Amino acid sequence: MRLLLAEDDAQLGKTLMKGLRQESYAVDIVADGENAVYQAMINEYDVIVLDVMMPRRDGFSVCRELRRNGTRTPVLMLTARDTVADKITGLDAGGDDYLTKPFEFAELLARLRALLRRRTTDLLAAEVRIGNLRVNMASHTVDRAGRTIVLTTKEFALLAFLARNEGHVVSRAEICAHVWDDNHDPYSNAIEVYVNRLRRKIDSLSDAPLIHTRRGAGYMLAELKRNQPA
Repeated sequence: MRLLLAEDDAQLGKTLMKGLRQESYAVDIVADGENAVYQAMINEYDVIVLDVMMPRRDGFSVCRELRRNGTRTPVLMLTARDTVADKITGLDAGGDDYLTKPFEFAELLARLRALLRRRTTDLLAAEVRIGNLRVNMASHTVDRAGRTIVLTTKEFALLAFLARNEGHVVSRAEICAHVWDDNHDPYSNAIEVYVNRLRRKIDSLSDAPLIHTRRGAGYMLAELKRNQPA
């Protein structure tokens, strides 16, 4: 899942970015409203976390601009202003949820999961099973045929994205957009490296591979029937 974090408090932004990345989110961070609009218009995000009080352009204005331009990405607004009027302003501007500072990181994660669930009913199913592979989205645990598979944060993020798109070929561009942040070099071989790592950890446990390559198209996670082309 790729997330845009717009927060002008450098320390808070750094803390949130670190925590979110540990939870397998790919995070782009900006510190003002103008850059928030720019990044949201040129990149595809799964969710946007938007501070209200930012320089150059406040969060309300940013959210209105995004909605006018057709952006339907869920927006969670952060603010130290907790009056009912402020919350109404944020929601009327196009925000989907409102979290008042200070807050617990666990509550932020819960609200993000709720927003993502609203976007599509099965996007964040608690657990995804493909054949004898089980991917638990909440605990970030993976096992196949009862054997625990230990993955790095980025390996899990890639596997989770493939699992949510079970049976569908996803392109390198889609993987870049949802699993890596803005620092990723799209011309590097990082995606191929991580796919090969997943293959070694997951498909080496069975003679029935689950990770398939469609040459020139992308990758697919699926249990294929015998004689069914990959």
